[in-house]
Order: sequence, then C-alpha cells, then structure tokens
Amino acid sequence: MKLTRPNVLKLSAIGLLATSSGLWSGCTSKFAEINTSKTAITAVTTTEVPYLYSRALQQASYAAGTYQTAQNLFADLYAQYFATTTPNFQSDRFFMHPTWVNNHWNPVYTQVVPQLQAVFDNTDAQSSQYALANIWWVFSFHRLTDYYGPIPYFDAGKPANSVKYDAQKDIYDDFFKRLAAATTVLKGKTSETPYGTYDIIYSGNVAKWIKFANTLRLRLALRISKVDPARAKTEAEAAIAGGLLTDVADNALMTKNLTGNDYNGLATISGWGEFRMSATMESFLKGYEDPRIGIYFQPAFSTKTYEGLRNGLGPTELTDPLNTNDNNSNIGDRWIKNTGAGSSWAQQYATKQDIMHTAEAYFLIAEAALNGWNVGGTTAQQAYEKGIRASMEGWGITGAAVDTYVNSTKTPIAPQDQQKSPAISTIPVKWGATEAIQREQIGTQKWLAVYPDGMEAWAEVRRSGYPKLYNVVNSVNTDVPITAHPRRIPFLLLEKQTNADAVTTAASLLGGPDNAATPLWWDKN
Repeated sequence: MKLTRPNVLKLSAIGLLATSSGLWSGCTSKFAEINTSKTAITAVTTTEVPYLYSRALQQASYAAGTYQTAQNLFADLYAQYFATTTPNFQSDRFFMHPTWVNNHWNPVYTQVVPQLQAVFDNTDAQSSQYALANIWWVFSFHRLTDYYGPIPYFDAGKPANSVKYDAQKDIYDDFFKRLAAATTVLKGKTSETPYGTYDIIYSGNVAKWIKFANTLRLRLALRISKVDPARAKTEAEAAIAGGLLTDVADNALMTKNLTGNDYNGLATISGWGEFRMSATMESFLKGYEDPRIGIYFQPAFSTKTYEGLRNGLGPTELTDPLNTNDNNSNIGDRWIKNTGAGSSWAQQYATKQDIMHTAEAYFLIAEAALNGWNVGGTTAQQAYEKGIRASMEGWGITGAAVDTYVNSTKTPIAPQDQQKSPAISTIPVKWGATEAIQREQIGTQKWLAVYPDGMEAWAEVRRSGYPKLYNVVNSVNTDVPITAHPRRIPFLLLEKQTNADAVTTAASLLGGPDNAATPLWWDKN
C-alpha cells in the first residue's frame, strides 16, 4: 500500500524565519560562513538513523518544563486530574493563552517530524525501522490534531508561501493506513531489534510495538465511533485481531535521562507548587477507597489526609486556607518526594514517562463489546474487570485488595471542599445492571487507569462524556461558561501571524468558529 508521506520541514523553516528576522536584517557578506555549523550533520546516513528516532520519541513526550504549557495547563486541567493553586494561571478558568500552547505544537513540527522524515528517507519502506517510525508518527500527530482539529499534515513542507491545513477526517484516515501498513511489515520482523537501546520505550522489541500499534489503532477507532461507526468497527476489529497490549510488561514507558535535561515532564513541574489533586479525583478515589490513591497522590502536608480542590478557582477563592498547596495533595512520590523538612520537595526527574498502559486496551475492548463488535469472545464485563486488574498490577497492587475493589458497591463521596461540592457521581465500581451505567463505569475506570496522561483523558472526556466532571467555579472565557467544558484549543497566534491564509481556510473545516467551544470532527457527545 502506497501512503502519502508529508514533509513538514517547511514548518521548521517558517518558525525560524519568524523568530530570527533580527538576524536577517544584520547579515553580512560572511553570512554563509558565520551561519554554517562546524559540527552539524550535513548528510544523514544509516549511522545517524537510531539517534534521530530516539530524538523523535523523546520530543513527542514533552520533556522537562515544556510539559507544563504543552499539557499540564491545558489537557491535564480540562481532564480534571489536577487543579491549579496559582491565580496567575487562568487556563484553569478556560483562558486560552495565545503563546503557551506553542510548546505543544512546535516540538512536533520542529523536532519530531524532521527526525522521522529523515528516518523515512534513509530506510526501506518494508523495514522494521520504517514501520516503527510510522507508528510514532501517528502517535505524535494524533495528540496534535486532537487539540486543534485541522492541522498542517499532508502538504506541510512543500514549497509554498502558505502551508495548508487538512481536515481531521482525512488525517485519521491516514492514521489507520499507516498503522495497518506498519503492523503488516512488523509481523515478519519479530526476530529483529530495530534501533536497539535507542528505542527508549521498548528497546526494539517488535512484538511489543505490534501490540502498541494495534492498541493505538483501537483507541483511534473508538475515537471516531460516533461520527463514523462503520469505519470504527472495521478498524477496531482488525486491531483486536492483530493483538493488543495484554500484560503489564507491555506497558509503554519512556526512559528519561538526566543528561541534557531530558527530565520526566510531570516530575519536573510538580515541584513548582502550582497545582494539586482535583476535587473530581478526590471524590472518586476516596469514595471508591481506591488503593491507587497513595500512588497517584500524597497526603496533604498540613492535614496528612488526601485532599483536592475544585477547578477554576479565582484569586479570591485561592486565598482560603483550604485551597493552599500545603492543605491539598501533590502527586505521588513516583514523581516527587516530600523531604520531610517542611513543605519541601525533591523531583524524581529520571522517572519513566507514561506513554500507554495495558489497562487501556481492556477498557477499549469493553466498550467495543458493548457496541456489538467482534472482540474475540470476551464479554464487556470480563474486559472491564481485567482493565481494573491490569491498572492495579501496573502500579504494584495485587491480591485481595484488588478483588475487594472490583466487587465494591462504594460510590464517590462529597469532597468537603470550599464549594461544598456534592459527590461527582453515584456509580459503584462493581459492574452495573444497565448499559448506561456500564458505559459510565468503563469511561470512569479508563480515566483512572490512563492517569497521568491528561491528553488522552481529555480527548476521551470529550468523546464519551465520561467521567462526569464538576463545573469550574469561574470561567474567564465567554465562549465556554462554567456550565460547559472546552472542546478544543483555538489555532495558534503564531500560525495566524505567519500562515494566515491557511488558518483562515482551516477555520471553515471546523464547522463552527475558531474558539474553545467548537467540537472536533469526532466529538459528537
């Protein structure tokens, strides 16, 4: 199958031109000499390909401080994993900062794509190296398009004054083609170890990459299930038949390295004192007596209990002692440890970054089963319960505690917060009697299981409507009142300044105005 392979190097050039106009105005007759690196790679060979692939993996995970403005101040908050404790961060009140999100966009176009493009250009299309690059291309771009909708994809990089945006429907079509092509190639390559240790997720384990690709394909199939159910069913059944992540050992975790500041992004920002556990998380975790609570979060420093706060608190609410950092729970000690010397913290920079968990595959199967698709004989309840067990085991929890949890009829609690919020939901963990309850249970437990991946959690909240979330206390966005939630991120200011014609045309692909209230193509909830 011949696939269209976009060249987005043009976008890197656009970014450089936009940020270095001052340098151009001061150029001299020795410009070429001055601006030619003495150490840069001028021609890529097969020797450099593993380095390039490793760089693409690393950059798509948003390392170190980039993580904050790429993910934490948007998706993590809109999924309500966390809430901010800093009044200056109005993104929790739905302010769409026009430049912060550049850190979500730029790494893909200026770091991931050029590296993968070079891999494509220097490997055979039927090689395992090419196939792994294709899988990572899809992973990187699905997180991009699920923020904005239309993005530059097919024609990015072609010589032009304006780089056009493509419809999300067409981008998803290419995702499915790439994943199908990649897994077809890899089936005959399971004895190979492409990239070796430069593959900082699976160390070249082809069998695990096949499972990862199929699970990603199933994720994307469920994503489009409300807008294109026939295509979703076809893709989902093919993904399941091809083999998914099944064991905790299949969890996709990215190795981080302190050399070059390649830190775990969540660990890095957790020491800055700017967010804590959300009230939504508190209601679910404490109500369910969820044994993961002590892994996901730590007791508040002052109260020694697990506490969260509502999203969207303004300067007035944040002056209340209930809403201070010391009275609310920081994330777990996998990412940051309390030193015991006052409210003092030590980030765990080298903690592996969570990319995809096996538990998600089981929850996807459970929903597919409820849809009536062929999932290989597993019932929705069986898959749901396996998903819970896989999540628990992935965090080191096994035995009677898990059995008790799976069969628990306990429900979420009122978090006893400043707003006197009620319990967020009434559903228990134990498999429900009606399809409506079962769908909410699957969505809720999947949300708990994909933690701390706020990008995937926010996408699924929009797509499925689950779990239920609290309204924010305040909104400064007139397009998204407190009774609603953001459906997308508006197009970048940088793009409007440097690629204006294309952005104007892209807005017509949205089916609504370019604001945070307009749902994406697949968002029919």
